[in-house]
Amino acid sequence: MKQTVIRERIRVELKNPILIEGLPGLGMVGRIATKYLIKKLGAKPFALLYSPHFPYYVLVNRKGRVRLLRGVFYYWINPKNDGNDLMFFTGDSQAQTIEGQYEVASKIVDFAKSKGASLIVTLGGFRAEIEDVPKVYAASNNDEWLEKALKASAIKSPSGNPIVGVAGLILGIARFKGVNALCLLGETKGYLPDPRASKSVLESLCKILDLNVDLSGLDAQIRKAEQIIEKMRQIEEKREMYLKKMHKEEKERTSYIS
Repeated sequence: MKQTVIRERIRVELKNPILIEGLPGLGMVGRIATKYLIKKLGAKPFALLYSPHFPYYVLVNRKGRVRLLRGVFYYWINPKNDGNDLMFFTGDSQAQTIEGQYEVASKIVDFAKSKGASLIVTLGGFRAEIEDVPKVYAASNNDEWLEKALKASAIKSPSGNPIVGVAGLILGIARFKGVNALCLLGETKGYLPDPRASKSVLESLCKILDLNVDLSGLDAQIRKAEQIIEKMRQIEEKREMYLKKMHKEEKERTSYIS
């Protein structure tokens, strides 16, 4: 394999579709959000993306079978006659090279355009110290879609803020290919999977696209993540207490010798 390829497993006809992209990244915000929508809406896979720019290993399943790392496109048929069908893209990894990032992002945009997509929405994380409910930052190559995001409780992304990876590159590449694109980034510390940030992103996304999706299913993931963070905090406290105790004992030994 010398370049990124997309293989359609089935042919689908979609009505003015919108593509939602969420690959692994900061806090896994985009991937968690996208996979949640796929599950709740019952979206079905229809195309696979493979790239030599993904990490060089295979994944092994329970039966001992292996497969290459990949991205998967899903589709969902909107039951509303006047609504947009949806496409989703998520996967195992992002490309590991600069050239690969551009190539994968370009392939995604080309594929979305070939399916008649009127908009691509990329989801990801925004590194920040969170005060309460994670805020959502928005950026777009189209003023109308940016305005819709701002009306859906998102905040305009700070000037000069870099949006790294496929989530950002798609916006720039889509502009040259005549496709509207919007990026939504949820505040996250970024060092652990952050379903709370994903929920904030989905709340804004559902308002923008007029989607009626129950997001309460993320609450269990949020509680689990908070429990992990609390355990890590307790471990850190014990480590600090141990270090203070050792420092005190060392100081007392030094004083005794003197």
